[in-house]
Amino acid sequence: MRAPQSQRSSTRLPIVAKSRFRPRYRALAVSALGIGGALAGLSIAVLGAPLVLLASGAAGVVLGAGYLLSPTWKLEVIVDADGYEVRSPKATKFRVPWSEVKRVIASPSTNSCFIDTGAAEHNLLVPGVGAPAPYDLDDKAALVAAILEHVSPDKVRTVESLADARS
Repeated sequence: MRAPQSQRSSTRLPIVAKSRFRPRYRALAVSALGIGGALAGLSIAVLGAPLVLLASGAAGVVLGAGYLLSPTWKLEVIVDADGYEVRSPKATKFRVPWSEVKRVIASPSTNSCFIDTGAAEHNLLVPGVGAPAPYDLDDKAALVAAILEHVSPDKVRTVESLADARS
């Protein structure tokens, strides 16, 4: 039987860095809501409006609201001396010990890094300039610093921008 969350967290090491996922494209989602709502409202107001107008308006509202209300924005990254984990308020999604990290590509100047564990579902991207992602993270500078502090220097490749790492 699993220990309750409060008991499990008391056995862990102190948290070094903590960062919540945030929507990166809020303006786009709000625009989709506004334009979609206007299109849907217009198509209802004008009874002879094509069904395509109503469908595209409704799609904008659904997609914009879906992005802004996504459960992803409740996730957080926790870094401690043993490793890092991504968790929601109710459960840990995954935990990776530092020993399982294969490599880190880091750009301290843009506060971004990519942690490669060899298993795509456990990799982590801390996005910054040159590192596109549909999410952002709070306090990226502290998170990147904590990651670099705990990963062996021989596994870290420093670049000016993560876009440079592709070459």
